[in-house]
Amino acid sequence: MKFNELNLKINENTRTLNFKNNEIKVKQYLPIDDKVNLVQIALQQSLEDGIYNEGLLTAYFHVYVVMFYTDLEFTDEEKQDVLTLFDLMDCENLIGSVIECIPKDEFADLVEMLNHQQRDNVVYKNSAGYIVNQIIDSLPKRMEEVGEIVNNFDPSKYQAVVDFATAANGGRNINTNQPVE
Repeated sequence: MKFNELNLKINENTRTLNFKNNEIKVKQYLPIDDKVNLVQIALQQSLEDGIYNEGLLTAYFHVYVVMFYTDLEFTDEEKQDVLTLFDLMDCENLIGSVIECIPKDEFADLVEMLNHQQRDNVVYKNSAGYIVNQIIDSLPKRMEEVGEIVNNFDPSKYQAVVDFATAANGGRNINTNQPVE
């Protein structure tokens, strides 16, 4: 039998949520590309100085669940202030209401994906491979900075520093490679 003869279809069913006298359509399944994007965006935006801020991760994840799973439309301005969206949705229990409409297995799989990806990212960032990649990635920039220093090197300023150090050392030779006479 050929695969295409199975007539498989992606679940596009929705469930209607009545929220404050409004009907909101909630998807019962989110395609894997969208799930991966939701998880990656939430993780990226909650990263502060290489550490995941759990409060931010909770906020971003839940706002994106509402954005990805519902037919609600958000303005560009609203999308710029995700944390305010979280506060509004959380205080009015929109997040909880949407999650209740998503099948439990579907939401559990999404949370598991988030937790696994977060853990994998932390493990990788502590690995030798990540550190080596960071060094390799930053090397061209560092070499450019070294080149700038070399190009802007002024020998007269260097000699002025040597003269000052020698004077501050009581006129004695400051070069440690040569014996003091």
